[in-house]
Amino acid sequence: MSGFVLAIDQGTTSSRAIVFDADQKIVGLSQQEFTQRFPRDGWVEHDPEDIWDSVVATVRTAIGDAGIDVAEIAGIGITNQRETTLIWDRETGTPIHNAIVWQDRRTASICEDLRQAGHEALFTERTGLLLDPYFAGTKIKWLLDNVEGARDKADAGKLAFGTVDSFLVWRLTGGKAHLTDATNACRTLIFDIARQQWDDELLSLLGIPKSLLPEVRDCADDFGATEIDLFGAAIPILGIAGDQHAATIGQACFEPGMLKSTYGTGCFAVLNTGTDLVRSQNRLLTTLAYRLNGEVTYALEGSIFVAGAAVQWIRDGLKLVQHASETGPLAESADDDQHVYMVPAFVGLGAPWWDAEARGAIYGITRNTGPAEIARAALESVCYQTRDLFDAMQKDWADKTEQTVLRVDGGMVASDWTMQFLADILDAPVDRPQILETTALGAAWLAGMKAGVWPDMEGFAKRWARDKRFEPDMDADLRRAKLGGWDDAVRRTLSR
Repeated sequence: MSGFVLAIDQGTTSSRAIVFDADQKIVGLSQQEFTQRFPRDGWVEHDPEDIWDSVVATVRTAIGDAGIDVAEIAGIGITNQRETTLIWDRETGTPIHNAIVWQDRRTASICEDLRQAGHEALFTERTGLLLDPYFAGTKIKWLLDNVEGARDKADAGKLAFGTVDSFLVWRLTGGKAHLTDATNACRTLIFDIARQQWDDELLSLLGIPKSLLPEVRDCADDFGATEIDLFGAAIPILGIAGDQHAATIGQACFEPGMLKSTYGTGCFAVLNTGTDLVRSQNRLLTTLAYRLNGEVTYALEGSIFVAGAAVQWIRDGLKLVQHASETGPLAESADDDQHVYMVPAFVGLGAPWWDAEARGAIYGITRNTGPAEIARAALESVCYQTRDLFDAMQKDWADKTEQTVLRVDGGMVASDWTMQFLADILDAPVDRPQILETTALGAAWLAGMKAGVWPDMEGFAKRWARDKRFEPDMDADLRRAKLGGWDDAVRRTLSR
């Protein structure tokens, strides 16, 4: 069988399809952005049909770009924006509402009610998560409570819930498969990560009928096959992992203590803790790195809601640049004597603060502040937030993270200036890989390995190659001063 593997990377702002060959080189690629919908302050939605149409279109284009026959593709690996929540009619396949995106804050009051009722400890113990609108569980409850007739249909078993991966599998298989993988399930707020099953008590607290839920499988597993009329042949779907888990795999972070951070719309740092289910004392998330052959590898994760989104805002909102790539050179030209801090809490603050009501702010503006200083503050904010996660991880797992090298990926890591500042503020080495498409690569490896056409974990890890290492080169006193200014800015921004 051919070694070609197709990765579907369904992200927050765009869908991509990438065809890799047997040597894990990209031979076909297509990307398509789709509309972001903001119906109210703090609400973020996607039209499910936009997601579906963009996936189908990019897959067809990528296969054409690769110049191969569809029958040569050994399997599909899917990676997706996590926590984004959809519910659809089992008979028609039609969603009952727009997808509620992971960034959405509309369920803050539901989370607060559960917290006030004393339930947060139970949710954290079972799921490793905190009560926050970020996760899918309260989004499901909102949809059932607010879409007319939804709860009655759900109780009658007529509706299906899924994160984006599950929705795509349903559509790709023509409604034959209602499945998800363990990494997406563990982000729903209703999945017991120790027992690896949906939790009846948490479902009851949220009023979610179990019949709504997909079956949970390993990351590399049989998820059905695509309908022949979609792409011209039935392609087996053999791998699924939420985007941050796929990036962890793509970065070959297979050993306990290995750490990666992905800089896309948000920023997500994942520390492999092996078989240790580490309970964070510093408001990080306990989650899965991946599940293979029924064996779970756990992780600590820090989630930052706004990273590349801050650059998008500078480009599209403030119109300070025409292209995102211009922000690095612009930041480099900023006045070093100005101390401007941006806290990009556009949709609240994630780890380790978890403040859903916080909103963005910029501090230190003077009459001399201009586009360069704003651009620098935006890029630096991502690095400062990473430092906060890095510190929390070291406290939770101090004996095993002292010599950690951070492996980075995502669109922002192409900026040498940003990566050097990241190394400086972390006071730790930062490694950028040769292959930056690590999220798609991780999903492709799951499918390729399952199909038997790509190497096993050890062989895959040996192929990881570094493009550049950034070593810290900042004066310790300057680092302390900059971090002190950041800490002060965050304190002023918090809503409580």
